[in-house]
Amino acid sequence: MSLTTIAVIAALKVIVFLGAVLTGCAWATWLERKLVGHFQHRMGPSYAGPYGLLQPIADAIKLIFKEDFMPDGAEKIMYTLAPMIAFIPALLSFAVIPFGDEVTIMGQQIDLVISDLNIGILFIFAVTSLGVYGIVLAGWSSGSKYSLLGGIRSSAQMISYEIAYGLSIIGVILVAGTLSMKELVVQQASFFDWFIFRQPVGFVLFVICAIAETNRAPFDLPEAESELVAGYHTEYSSMKFAMFFIGEYANMIAVACIATTIFLGGWQGPLFPPVVWFAIKVFLFMCFYVWLRATLPRFRYDQLMNFGWKALFPLALLNTMVTALLKTIG
Repeated sequence: MSLTTIAVIAALKVIVFLGAVLTGCAWATWLERKLVGHFQHRMGPSYAGPYGLLQPIADAIKLIFKEDFMPDGAEKIMYTLAPMIAFIPALLSFAVIPFGDEVTIMGQQIDLVISDLNIGILFIFAVTSLGVYGIVLAGWSSGSKYSLLGGIRSSAQMISYEIAYGLSIIGVILVAGTLSMKELVVQQASFFDWFIFRQPVGFVLFVICAIAETNRAPFDLPEAESELVAGYHTEYSSMKFAMFFIGEYANMIAVACIATTIFLGGWQGPLFPPVVWFAIKVFLFMCFYVWLRATLPRFRYDQLMNFGWKALFPLALLNTMVTALLKTIG
């Protein structure tokens, strides 16, 4: 395969995956509003298109034409850059997620992954941990006490849960002996080989910490509306405000993809094509995300920090030690 062909295929992968992720973020907002509506015995979006399916397009048009104001006391450069800093790391994590097995297009074998790094898991955790900077800078640069408190809460929360988040997958890495996302899926060829059965404690820890890392209920303290108006994005409007939410939903989809790849067998499954199985698992995980939001009340901040440091961190450490011990003795 020539260098030109490789470059063209790589560019097409980036365009297709980026379009799919951004489209998924748009309709994830519809999915959440629809599911929460049914959980609360109401309709959810229903006017824009059949079943409200065109609501994300209507929201995008509204946000594009809204006034984009900037507070007088804002730090202008950081205020402008913060939404991008929060948004871009969420997209970078999709570069190493394998969405399916190899496919043949025009006689060429093409992997359904942008870049199959042999340290894929480390890359994901490295880039996703950068998202906190966007939130902290947004809170600091807005010139608002509510925004600043939201940014401080976010930094403390994400740093606290990042440790248990990383430890939750160490058990999988010890069992699998690889950091490649594609190799992890290959090792889960049959249903009972899924790592959710070999690392159930790690999976529970991963899910809890991932929800906290993406600032979702019941861990949405950085934007607690009842206490901080809207937290770190209180002073944002128009497309800057939209970029924070696109980043949040991109993070949700990324977490669903990572959980599917590491614990739920990735694209593996009978009858349907691999990409379809991957999409089904990600969709079900997204529904679980929304279900939690509609079910559980928000933690108090002291409860949040106590839970992270006194429950999740020791349990993640214990799970890692037990897995290493069992691996050592065979």
